[in-house]
Amino acid sequence: MLHKTESSKMFGTVVVGVGIAGLARIRDLMNPMPSSPSEHLKLLGFVSRRSFGNINEAKQISLEDALRSKEVHAAFISTENRSHEETIRMFLEAGKHVLVEYPMALSAKAAHELWEMAEQKDKVLHVEHIELLTEEYKQLKKEVAGKDLVKGTLHFTGSVLDENKSGFPAFSGIARLTWLIDLFGDLTVTSATREKQKDKNYSRMTVHFQTANKKPLTWIEERGPGMRREKKINFCFTSGCLENFPEAPRSSVGLFMQDQNLFAKKLLGQVSKEELAAEKWRILRCLDLAEVIQQYCEEPEKIYS
Repeated sequence: MLHKTESSKMFGTVVVGVGIAGLARIRDLMNPMPSSPSEHLKLLGFVSRRSFGNINEAKQISLEDALRSKEVHAAFISTENRSHEETIRMFLEAGKHVLVEYPMALSAKAAHELWEMAEQKDKVLHVEHIELLTEEYKQLKKEVAGKDLVKGTLHFTGSVLDENKSGFPAFSGIARLTWLIDLFGDLTVTSATREKQKDKNYSRMTVHFQTANKKPLTWIEERGPGMRREKKINFCFTSGCLENFPEAPRSSVGLFMQDQNLFAKKLLGQVSKEELAAEKWRILRCLDLAEVIQQYCEEPEKIYS
């Protein structure tokens, strides 16, 4: 059997869901970075429940056609969080590679099942975590590297989310959990609570972790009307405390484009087994922890003997 050379291989791609992320995906697929892995992705159309006709030059196609077409090799799933699981499942079952925006699912069990399914079908399942690709984060990681943590807090504020669509805050806010795991290694949840003021549309989740070295970390996820999207850090090390993000340059490459390049590299077999295994561990570990957090928050009346 003759294989096409890697350099000429093209992957027909569809975008499912055209919210903010979906539109950014369409834009980046239509304008790939010159001589980057993304040049191997060819946008064939997009799927949406709403009727658009065309967006730029991209044409709308039905979900059935996207699943059935032999030309479609990969799907970018940018729907609301609640429908990620079902959509991933459909495209994997149809034998397509999948890129999905975080969180990949709203339960740990579903996430593990989907990952297993992708492996059985020998398909790439890539979960977007652009929070790890920001210059701000890259600088922070450099700053934290090699230091001994004494204690730390990551406090996120943002506007109100519709939880019916976006899921429990430990899942919709999983980008923060990803930061903590990526910076400080594996964590154990020691307690988690959540305060809700329905009339004010206000929610505050507080999670306490321990690192492998038994050091305390706190994650606060707070949302309410008109709250500015902002992250505050306070990480104390044996050498001193870090209370502000280090200065970071602006990246010349957009975050979604960086993520798309990473997905394309996986399709082309250019990412090492070690990197793939570490990424799989991190993604599934964060989803496992999100579920533990949700259980803590939803069962405050449990008495631990």
